[in-house]
Amino acid sequence: MTLHIESVQQAGQRVRENIARVIVGKDDVVELMLVALFCQGHVLLEDVPGIGKTTLAKALAASLGCSFRRIQFTPDLLPSDITGVSVYNQDTHQFEFRPGPVFGQILLADEINRAGPRTQSALLEAMQERQVTADGTTYALEQPFLVLATQNPIELEGTFPLPEAQLDRFLLRLAIGYPNPAEERQILQRFRESDPLGDLAPVLPSDEVLALGRLCRQVYVHPVIEGYLVDLVNATRTSPDLALGISPRGTLALYQTSQALAALRGRHYVIPDDAQALAQPVLAHRLIPSTRRRLRGEAAAEILANLVAQVPVPVEEDWGKGAT
Repeated sequence: MTLHIESVQQAGQRVRENIARVIVGKDDVVELMLVALFCQGHVLLEDVPGIGKTTLAKALAASLGCSFRRIQFTPDLLPSDITGVSVYNQDTHQFEFRPGPVFGQILLADEINRAGPRTQSALLEAMQERQVTADGTTYALEQPFLVLATQNPIELEGTFPLPEAQLDRFLLRLAIGYPNPAEERQILQRFRESDPLGDLAPVLPSDEVLALGRLCRQVYVHPVIEGYLVDLVNATRTSPDLALGISPRGTLALYQTSQALAALRGRHYVIPDDAQALAQPVLAHRLIPSTRRRLRGEAAAEILANLVAQVPVPVEEDWGKGAT
């Protein structure tokens, strides 16, 4: 089957319609999760308990023809509970590796910040290298591999902040937010008799996910738009309000997610609006405010919004001709 750029938009629409059978509203969040899927990046869903983080992650997994695993993170969870463990076989007199739940294509890491830092770090190699090393042997993970992690706000009791190195491995950090009154009534009606999540069937096979991801890389990015992305990133590195700016990994993340978002919206080219829409979910969690700003209670997201507003936006006459 031959796929074209338009196939990304069509596949995204199928998945959105499928998820909408369970999740009311939140189209913007679902769109960004599809961006991460086609970029083969990981997603951190951060919000208060009961808002629908786990349900959304399950709905996305159920919509894909991929193997699914779930880990409930707890304070007593061990790294081997995630990656797997070697067990001695008395019949063969050899140790045999028994894969952990990380050996699934879609991994739901539920309440990831309930576990200690050592256990959280067990995911680092899998998230970045798509492999697990145990007892000196490296095991490749099946593609696509996507971690959907849910996290409660760090102010809640019994949570541990994620290390900066692990936060940087998440392509996007998203917040779902409360539904409005009309949406909440729809939730009550939809879940009145049964849970619609159990009726979801896959609408996008795993091999097509990989092919669509490769198509997203073909979306055109004009040199002027590339310069705009670099200017956004450099603004974070030179700002006195930030102790840590965006790394080259973050720049590449903004570039690739802009391509995927453009494809999902039916375009063959990236526009400044794509980068602006993705600045917060892609960049904010990679920043650390300066001590002065932290003492004033300012968050990285607020500082980033001010920086994005200050960076000059290229006019269409400079980049539009090459996009047609």
